[in-house]
This record gives sequence, structure tokens and C-alpha cells, in this order.
Amino acid sequence: MHRRRFCGAATGTAIAVAVPANSAPSRPTRVGTSDVIRLRDRVENLVALDATRGGHTALEHDALAGASEALRLQKESATQRVRQRLFALASHFTATAAWSLIDAGLLDGAGKHLDRALTLAGMAQDADMSMQVWNLRALLARQQGDYAEAVAAAQAAQATTAARRSPLHASLAHARTAVGLANQGDRSAALRSLGRAEAALSKADISAPRPTWIAFYGPAELYSLTASVRDVLGDPAEAEAASYRALTALPKSYRRNRAHTTAWLALAQLHQGDVEQACATSGEVFSIMDGVPLPGRMRRLLGDFQRDLITLAPSTHTAHEWTDRYRTEWSTS
Repeated sequence: MHRRRFCGAATGTAIAVAVPANSAPSRPTRVGTSDVIRLRDRVENLVALDATRGGHTALEHDALAGASEALRLQKESATQRVRQRLFALASHFTATAAWSLIDAGLLDGAGKHLDRALTLAGMAQDADMSMQVWNLRALLARQQGDYAEAVAAAQAAQATTAARRSPLHASLAHARTAVGLANQGDRSAALRSLGRAEAALSKADISAPRPTWIAFYGPAELYSLTASVRDVLGDPAEAEAASYRALTALPKSYRRNRAHTTAWLALAQLHQGDVEQACATSGEVFSIMDGVPLPGRMRRLLGDFQRDLITLAPSTHTAHEWTDRYRTEWSTS
């Protein structure tokens, strides 16, 4: 309403209203697509930072700040479509915060973030985000040694609309299920899930655009997960072969994935009794990650290697040399 057009309805007398000349009428802020794009770019920048540096608490804090902003904006004037997109972004930010803790090996707070991210994904009615959260829940449960929950979360990922519609998503969900089943000791079920993951991936269009969070998944990642499943099942030769396939298929830019797969390769070689080769291979992890701190998940995997090395070859010169050379770098990097 124009600020000069106020009239006294009862008396017909004009009422003078003192308003500063430079004031403007108060209007609600309009939140729209530009805000969604800005926040989407922000979360993608955090994903890129994670790819470069790995999970860390500063990344968690930045991600949670992004989630708070998305939730604040959805409360302001906006269409229902924009509100749902903002809820989805808040879920993505919160899931990114959870992943940063999982990757850093700081597992205690990750579950709370994933619970919140799943709630926000439901508010957004976003099946892709729900799939992302269940995938992370399966990964977290595996890291915590709760393999029954890891299987249940992976099966929940399979049941999402995203997995039912997308062979790529379905393949990842089946692969996560295989990992959990292998750690439970269910060999036949784990191998069946791997077969389903391979069959689904063969139907996926790998070149098609995809959400940022699942950009990592493809043949190389499936080979890497196959290596971990085979090693856990006691098939180190098959694990070694799968690791080599993963390393061949990995894009050069996937530095951390390459280091992680190399660690699995070293474990497979060690479990075949090739101690010298395994120690040389594990040493490549530090070369690949030179100049970048080792994420907590990778340190844990190298800790498994060091433990098995001491168990399988406690008195060998090679084992002592590896421990002397890499223990400090592995434990503190």
C-alpha cells in the first residue's frame, strides 16, 4: 500500500502519518531458485574439498552451517517446490557432515547426523537423498563392526525409489549389502549380492549425469568393493585380481580411492604369504598420499595391515622394517 493513502473511515478526516522519506515498505524476503543454486554450489564445493583433503572436523562444521542456512531459508517466503529443494540441500549438507566424520574415523557423532539427514530427506520427499543416507549408514555400521545393521541399512538402500529406478544406485546398494554379508560370514549370500551388483551396473549408463554424492561409483569402485568382500571371505587371490582391475579402471584424479584400493591390494598379497611384495605395495599408499593427511578410514585399514603383518610374519626383517619405516607416518599423518 502507498504510504500516503491512509484515510479516517469514520470521520472522513485525513490522518497525517509520519514516515521517513527514505523508508520503504516492509516486505518478506523472497527465497527462490537463485538461493537453491547458491547452496547447491556450496555443497558441491564441500564435496570437492572432501575429495582433496578427506574428512575432517572443519568440513563437518562448514557442512552443518550450510544445513542451517538451508533450513533458515525454507522458513521464509518461497514456493513449496523451493522449500522441498532446500530441505533436500539441508539433508545433503548434513549427510556430508556425517561422511566427514566417518572418513576421519570419528564415528561417534556420525549416526546423529545421519538420523537428521534421513528426516530431512523425508521432508524433501527426495528418494536420492534417502538412498545416500542409507548408503552412509551401511558404511558407518561396517566401520563400527555392527554388521547386522550394515546389512539392514544396505537393504533399506535397495528398497528406495532411487535404487528401484536407477541400476547405478541399485548396484551400489547390492555391493554394500555384499560387504556386510561377507563380514557376517555369509559367503553364499555375499557372492549373490556381488553378482546382483555386477548385473545392475552392466545396465547402468555410466556416462549419464548423476548426483554429486554418487559420482565416485562405477566399475572401479565395484572392483574395489569386490576386493574387500573376497579378502574378508578368505579368497585373497581373487581379492588381488579385483584390486588390480580397480586400479586399472580408476580415473587418475581419484587419489584417495587409489590409495585405499592399494591398501586392499597389500592386504590380499599379505594374506597369500607374499610378505615382501605386500610391504612394498602398502608403502605405495604413503607415496600416493604424499603431502596430504591420511584419512582416518585409511589409517584404520593400514592398522589392519600392520596387525596382520605382525601376526603372519612376526620375526621377518621385512615386517620390522615396515613397522620402523611407516608406523609414525601411519599413526600421525
